[in-house]
Amino acid sequence: MELRQLRYFLAVAEELHFGRAAERMHIVQSAVSQQVRRLERELGVDLFDRTTRTVRLTEAGHRFLPHAREVVAAEERALDAMRSVRAERDATLRLGTSDGLGERLDRLLAEYARRAPRSQLELVHASTEERLRRVRSGELDGAIVRGRWTWPGLRMIEVWTDEVLAALPAGLFAGADVALAELAGLPLRLSGRARNPRLYDLVVGACHEAGFEPVFGPEFTTAQDTLAAIAFGRGAWTVFYEPHASQLPIPGVEFRRLRPALRMPAFLAVAASRPAPKALIAAARG
Repeated sequence: MELRQLRYFLAVAEELHFGRAAERMHIVQSAVSQQVRRLERELGVDLFDRTTRTVRLTEAGHRFLPHAREVVAAEERALDAMRSVRAERDATLRLGTSDGLGERLDRLLAEYARRAPRSQLELVHASTEERLRRVRSGELDGAIVRGRWTWPGLRMIEVWTDEVLAALPAGLFAGADVALAELAGLPLRLSGRARNPRLYDLVVGACHEAGFEPVFGPEFTTAQDTLAAIAFGRGAWTVFYEPHASQLPIPGVEFRRLRPALRMPAFLAVAASRPAPKALIAAARG
């Protein structure tokens, strides 16, 4: 059984006319008739009742029809998948990123280069809302965002989860980790909710669950300035994602795991109306 025989059968079944089916397939009528006959001989049944005036599906033809459609549709899906692979291989993908990805971004870039060596990955830095707007408009092929966002026309694909660590003055606490409740009296330097709502809600919500209202110090500005203030100021704390913290060896600052642990998922935002960039998804998850 050949795929072209199934396509010819479907054309005749939909047109109920060999001549119109041939015109639709851009071939001569005799070729359609010949291939349908060969298919019938292979199946051992007649698929059509033919007269000089009409063509109708037989009972066998009606039963065979959905299976033929399923096989041809599977072929189309396979071809679409390969077209997507070729597009990813040869095109430049534009990925929206942000500060704080740390080693995650390094690993993503290396894995994408391995999976799609002929493709280029262009990084675009912007705020979360701006990245999501650009993905929806088609300016970006995808964007990495922290926490789940709900935007019309976008699909969120979870790619990893990072632990959130506390950045503290060195020597302030003993041990490898620190209970969140122990930080109740220490000023918290955090970006305002308008700048980073997902992280703000995670940390403040965890403080409430630990039984205290956080005391806010000056807002988080840049990693360098905030960590310098923590190391040499009057004492404060902030938070960093673990892959970012591992790239920030700052004298006078220690990064500690929290009890209970805080974790933030990361998502690849893609347009729901376009094929998902499979190599990029695999690289992000790798």
